[in-house]
Amino acid sequence: MTTTEAAAAATTEAPSGEDQAAATGKVHQTHGYHKQKDEHLKRLRRIEGQIRGLQRMVEEDVYCIDILTQVSAGTKALQSFALQLLEEHLRHCVADAAVKGGDEIDAKVEEATKAIARMLRT
Repeated sequence: MTTTEAAAAATTEAPSGEDQAAATGKVHQTHGYHKQKDEHLKRLRRIEGQIRGLQRMVEEDVYCIDILTQVSAGTKALQSFALQLLEEHLRHCVADAAVKGGDEIDAKVEEATKAIARMLRT
């Protein structure tokens, strides 16, 4: 195989991650939670454990009020996680859009406002 043929073959192989992202319209971005990703995953695993504990409590016919107490704890844990994620979104994504200027800041503020509204409804 000549160098030209090898180059042609290389261009017909599977596209790189960057090319795939461009082809699908998906662009990989670093999100506001990126630096705390491991901490967030650890926290979510703890919350998952709380939810599994609720399942066990129901399976074991635990007293209703005790289950409700644990539901409340799980709900608070998720709310706390959501609030932290929202703060990181504001500090990173919204702040980045403000630096870039234009319509992007309005879109990010509207997006954050809608997220806050969803959180308040729960």
